[in-house]
Amino acid sequence: MATAPPPSVPLFARDEGAGPTIVMLHGVGANRTLWNGIVPALASRFRVVVPDLRGHGATAAPPGSRFTFDELEADVLGLLDEKALPPVHLVGMSGGAMLALRIALDHPERCRSLTLISGAAYCDNQTRAIAERWMDAYRREGSDAFALRVLKDFYYPDWMEAHLDFADRVREEVARVDLGPAMMWSAALTGFDERNRIASLGRPTLVVQGMDDAVIDASHGRILRQSIHDSQIRILAQTGHMVPIERPAETAEAIAAFVTAIESRPAATL
Repeated sequence: MATAPPPSVPLFARDEGAGPTIVMLHGVGANRTLWNGIVPALASRFRVVVPDLRGHGATAAPPGSRFTFDELEADVLGLLDEKALPPVHLVGMSGGAMLALRIALDHPERCRSLTLISGAAYCDNQTRAIAERWMDAYRREGSDAFALRVLKDFYYPDWMEAHLDFADRVREEVARVDLGPAMMWSAALTGFDERNRIASLGRPTLVVQGMDDAVIDASHGRILRQSIHDSQIRILAQTGHMVPIERPAETAEAIAAFVTAIESRPAATL
């Protein structure tokens, strides 16, 4: 007999501003603070809802959580229901972009537009190998070796060299937090593959990709752009995987311009 999935989790969320609603989903091992450099610029014009996904930040995970897309999707849909939100502008980063894509495909009625940052339609061998390298570093050498490996892979080298204080804070935080949820979500991501469905996505989509992303190759952004009708792409040079942190002003500007353009369309055309 199949085991019932764990119950959905009430998500702790930052919620500020007024107007059309933007919901922003962080990636594996991150939390709502990923968007700190972006929320103020957006909240001056929109309502911005930024949750901590299960097992991350201030949101706990119930016993038995496996961090499957079914679980994570149910949590986000529960948040939309809790706040009685109309169709939202859904933004996701990395693993959060994959989750946002999954939600838009499964529940297009909940989504007015989609922004995929450092995202992909599937997890390729390069990303799987990198994730395994992180987990191996953690198992063999501990949290600090894991943090150093992640920092090297996540950020453009020149940006990292100019922000060594930030790197130190990340290493301190990694030493404090439980990495179990991140490891389980990372493992679930290795099986993600929506290539057979993305052409059916019926929502306007913005793709934002770092040209020098070592985790999810920039070619994935082009695949998304070519596969999704009514999509556009912005590729940022000298930028690694962590676009919202490396390029917050450009990211906020791109999202705001895109959402404003979508809001100017009659809803019936979406």
